[in-house]
Amino acid sequence: MAEADPVAGASRVTGAGTVTGAGRATGRIHSWDLSTGVDGPGTRFVLFLSGCPLRCLYCANPDTWHMRDGRETGVDEVMAEIDKYRAFIATAGGGVTLTGGEALLQPAFTASLLRRCKEAGLHTALDTSGFLGARATDELLADTDLVLLDIKSFDVTTYRKLTGGELAPTLGFATRLDRLGIPMWIRYVLVPGWTDDPAAVDGLGAFLAGLGSVDRVDVLPFHKLGAHKYDALGIPFPLRDTPTPTSELTERVREQFREHGLRAL
Repeated sequence: MAEADPVAGASRVTGAGTVTGAGRATGRIHSWDLSTGVDGPGTRFVLFLSGCPLRCLYCANPDTWHMRDGRETGVDEVMAEIDKYRAFIATAGGGVTLTGGEALLQPAFTASLLRRCKEAGLHTALDTSGFLGARATDELLADTDLVLLDIKSFDVTTYRKLTGGELAPTLGFATRLDRLGIPMWIRYVLVPGWTDDPAAVDGLGAFLAGLGSVDRVDVLPFHKLGAHKYDALGIPFPLRDTPTPTSELTERVREQFREHGLRAL
């Protein structure tokens, strides 16, 4: 049964994922895909969960915003799909990445999937904005080998305008991950006029330099590949007229992170 979620008017499954016997959970998923090199190390089975509390202006997947639009699925069903590719992704040094939407909007389902993947000997990654980091239990994080943490901006006002949410929970989650020694890949989407402010980039670089478990910072140039999804859904794409960043701007931002001793790609 779905009910209103107090976070940004989203919806969730009762109990943030319906748990049945022996800890098996059901949740709502949008789709899955295979990728190499962009969603964690090696070849990954990437599961897109439905539902997100943020409304990022550059979001490429508006079709994952609402949990009600996802397909209710059990952990056993997901694991059966993963098993078809298990040997391939393991041989390719990969694993399973849970993303969305926002996987922590369904923490019970996410935790059950991570546990099962670990039991199967698969590397696990969680792609999250960190906005709902408080919903991740220590047990869930113990089954997470890598967190792909999306930090949208280091300027509080810009973050709010860009996402509709608050920055503090994400920074708190990053600090917690560091305390637990969980490796992080930071994702920073570079949007001209929004996230290219040198002072904000330097501020984020200084913050990340103080965290020992940050392995790398991925500066991801803003793109418009999801614009057709907005058209199909009949909603405006807010950044349709925003230019994509030049290679020079992208390299400038990467170099700013490197100046803080960070590995920036």
